[in-house]
Formats: sequence, structure tokens, C-alpha cells
Amino acid sequence: MFKKTVAAIALAVLAVIAVPTAANAAGYVPVGNIAVSGTPAPGAVVEVAFTAGSFTPGESVSFTLTGENAAGATLAAFKAVVNSQSLVKSATDTGAVALDVTLPTDASGTYTVTATGLTSGTVGTASLTVASADAAAGAGAGSVSSNSGLAATGYDAPMLAIWAASGALLLGIALMVSLTVVRRQRANA
Repeated sequence: MFKKTVAAIALAVLAVIAVPTAANAAGYVPVGNIAVSGTPAPGAVVEVAFTAGSFTPGESVSFTLTGENAAGATLAAFKAVVNSQSLVKSATDTGAVALDVTLPTDASGTYTVTATGLTSGTVGTASLTVASADAAAGAGAGSVSSNSGLAATGYDAPMLAIWAASGALLLGIALMVSLTVVRRQRANA
């Protein structure tokens, strides 16, 4: 009986620890591997580059541009319509790939370039924010940002607190099991 209980507890602990790793299986390009050069402005050319190691060497990478008035934008030499067309380029032998985005002459708002490795499934995104014509006249520039493609959600607890709580839970379970075993042994004696 005791061996079955220990085995059941061991399987439960293994399931709690092993199952969450599946959520980390998807590959995302780290923010540090995304470089955006050029100033996002109406009619401007902006290069979005994913550095070495971002994708599998030689794999095909699909680029999609989304944003307001994106129908007038050009990906390298390819016209793109919002959410309907994309451009596929091959990564280099080091897994790097770059894309020149020519923004439309009436560009405004935020444009998102999403790169997806067709073999690895790795996803990287870069956001290009173009100031409106009125704001551009006053400020003179747009802004560039890169992100990992994942929103920061959930509770940001320190890992030490999580491990301490897990350890306390396991100790409580072990105490309950040992008290139950001792009580049954005393009852049978």
C-alpha cells in the first residue's frame, strides 16, 4: 500500500513539473535578435533584420505586414495587402534574414512585420510606428520597437516564492501520508 501511495505521489509531482514545459515549446525570436534600421515615415524604407540564429539555417521565412493603409506598402519588391499577402525569403546559412519595407506615402499608425519560419515555426515580430502627418511636422520622427510577439500576462511572482510554496505543499502531503500510515499501523497493532 505504501509503495503505491509513493508511486502515485511521484507521478503527480512529475506531472506538475513536466506538463508546463509544453507551453515553452513554441519558438520565438528574442528581442535582441531583431534590428530595425531607418525612421518609419510615410514613403520611407525601413529594414527589419533578424540576426544569426533567429531561424533554422536556409529555411524559408514568411513575412507578413499588417497595419493601416498597408496596401500601399512594399515588402522588398513585392506589393502587400493587409492580411492577404506575404513574402517568403530564405534565411542565410547562419539563420539570419532581412526585409526592406517601403511604407506607403499615406502611412500612419503602427505597422507590424511578422516573420514565421516555415520549417521551425519560429515567430518574430517588429513594430514600426509612424507618426501622423501633423505630429511628424512637429516632432519629425516615428518610433521603432521590437517585441517577442508574446504579451506579458499572468502573475509575476518571484521564482523563490513559487518554489517555496511548492516545497511547503509537498511537505504537507508527505506529512499527511506519514500520519495516515502511522495511524493505520497503530490501529492494526
